Amino acid sequence: MSRSTLMVLTLGLALPGVASASEGGAGGGGLLTVSGGLMVWTLLVFALLLFILKRSAWPLILGAVEERERNLQAKLDEATRLNTEAKALLEQQQKLLADARGEAAAVLAEAKTAADRERAGAADKAKHEAEEILARARREIASERDRALADLRREAVDLALAAAGKLIGQRLQADQDKKIVTEYLASLEQGK
Repeated sequence: MSRSTLMVLTLGLALPGVASASEGGAGGGGLLTVSGGLMVWTLLVFALLLFILKRSAWPLILGAVEERERNLQAKLDEATRLNTEAKALLEQQQKLLADARGEAAAVLAEAKTAADRERAGAADKAKHEAEEILARARREIASERDRALADLRREAVDLALAAAGKLIGQRLQADQDKKIVTEYLASLEQGK
């Protein structure tokens, strides 16, 4: 049955009860007066409307309510899933942050160790270079001392020969005389 047919039928059934109720109202009845015929027609119309609603509208209403309930449950499930994922992501992010902090501390410790090694290496290199410079300076000083001693010996030989020549009064032969004096001075140094 179509809705319009049901409406006409319902109105058709209800109108005679309303008409009789309004006629009975002239006889002194009021709104609170109970009329048996009106009550039967009202119950019949109510039952008919209930039956029509149960047949046509009730499944639609129940379907809509159930669909809404399914949608709400799906959204709750999705929210729970997203919440769980968010917690997992938060834990993962915290773990990554802790790992990054650990790696940063390790890199800093490694950099500090490398800097200490470089500092120690630079100190050792500077010490080695200083020792080399000191050894070179000592060699140069020894070389200069030996050169100065050799020059001093030559001067001493020349002075001794000049003094001996003046004492003897004649000029001695320079090469032979130098050789004699040099040998004498060398024997004196060995005797020390």
